[in-house]
Amino acid sequence: MKPKIAVVGAGYWGKNLVRNFYELGHLGVICDANELLKPGFEEKYPGTAYRLNYGKVLGDDEIDGVVLATPAVSHYTMAKDALSAGKHVFVEKPLALEVDEGQELVSLAQHHSRILMVGHILQYHNAVLRLKDLIDGGE
Repeated sequence: MKPKIAVVGAGYWGKNLVRNFYELGHLGVICDANELLKPGFEEKYPGTAYRLNYGKVLGDDEIDGVVLATPAVSHYTMAKDALSAGKHVFVEKPLALEVDEGQELVSLAQHHSRILMVGHILQYHNAVLRLKDLIDGGE
């Protein structure tokens, strides 16, 4: 059976993740507190559940993983809750706002044998590579 993913946060960047996971055949739930988005997503992604409540997503045994595309201030708490609920987690950057919180999430993922991944779309972007070169002393 294909793993089912819940995309949490269906706004600016989340809508792209919703589309991608739907096209891959793995989208199980769209979760966003904005009730006004629901009709559009239901029309565009038939058969996909829409939830307003994150707790219901975490309690859904059919959901294997959670993708967090929410404001950065919520990443740590939401990722911690998902890992504690036994879900794999993909978090848009940043993972957390504090280093110790990020380290705690890594430890929690290891403890529960779950995947914890951070979005890094710009990691290999030429501008980022050039900046790294400059930082490392290149010219």
